Amino acid sequence: MRTLLIALAVALLAVLAQPAQVAWSGSDTGGPAMDTTNDKLAAAYFAGGCFWCTESDFEHLDGVVDAISGYAGGHVDHPSYEQVSAGVTGHVEAVKVLYDPAKVTYAQLLDWFWRHVDPTDAGGQFVDRGSQYRAVIFVRNAEERRLAEASRKKLMDSGRFERPIVTEILDFTTFFEAEGYHQDYFKTHTLKYQFYRYGSGRDQFLDKAWGEAKDAPPVGMMHGGAVTPDGKQRGMGFDPAAFRKPSPEELKSRLTLLQYSVTQEEDTEPPFKNAYADNHADGIYVDVVSGEPLFSSADKYESGTGWPSFTRPLEPGNIVTREDRTLFSVRTEVRSRHADSHLGHVFDDGPAPTGLRYCMNSAALRFIPKGKLEAEGYGQYLKLFK
Repeated sequence: MRTLLIALAVALLAVLAQPAQVAWSGSDTGGPAMDTTNDKLAAAYFAGGCFWCTESDFEHLDGVVDAISGYAGGHVDHPSYEQVSAGVTGHVEAVKVLYDPAKVTYAQLLDWFWRHVDPTDAGGQFVDRGSQYRAVIFVRNAEERRLAEASRKKLMDSGRFERPIVTEILDFTTFFEAEGYHQDYFKTHTLKYQFYRYGSGRDQFLDKAWGEAKDAPPVGMMHGGAVTPDGKQRGMGFDPAAFRKPSPEELKSRLTLLQYSVTQEEDTEPPFKNAYADNHADGIYVDVVSGEPLFSSADKYESGTGWPSFTRPLEPGNIVTREDRTLFSVRTEVRSRHADSHLGHVFDDGPAPTGLRYCMNSAALRFIPKGKLEAEGYGQYLKLFK
């Protein structure tokens, strides 16, 4: 009887999971993907089994603007769904993730990816079997490869899984958008999608492997957290008593090369071409490593230098200054107290009321807009913007 029930359930699942047969004109934007869609967004490429699920998972991450289902890594141009699912193209079902680097980093995308796949399965993902459904991280440059390999090693060393981590990290070659009826399938065919996802065993595996951490914000987006009555994740802001500075190896896996070189090696980012020099939104700026509050948009002004500049710190107790005699001059370096991150320098050529110019590196900061202060645990600063 049990065998018969399982067979009937699998048959029903297969019927409901089949998308409607809609003709595809081939006039999508497939083909080799551009690195960015505009000067604000970046693209990343991941395969996590069924692209309906991977697309849905990434679109639930703050900072992701869109996730596009498609086919990647194979040798057939503009393949059809039938070709790819048959396993004859070399492609895997994949997603192109369009994200805002000012809100979520590539390292944080990787963190999210690992918590939504089975990294120990080389033969597919969950109910979908075959190499066309295996998990893959496609990297487009040396920096993405460094971050991807570091994140994979971190997962291996964690001991979370008894079996070996086998997810591949491959050089990106091509990406072709899937047929229109596959896009946003979790929104357009909600019941079929939910039935398929439950029947696939994906969430049951992820819940067992990760528990509540499965859908917690990636490291660096919220420091700590709790669940609000409406079921959303709430951050705990910054707790100096609970903060422990990560090791250099951890920081290298979490931060971009620029963020690491600025905060840990006292480097300076390029002027004008950085995340916050031209940011005029209301909110606060926190340390990218610790989350400790540093500056407010209420004290930000246009200095013309190409770096975000402030007349004073939001929390003076989180700021440390010291003499800097590099570059054949004497300057005053600014560092965060708890994370000991290099932030920038302070000069005495600023406007009233302080006459100071705190010239900061965007790479050392994370901006939290006014609308997200409460959710991320910094609600006490909302009064600054009323």
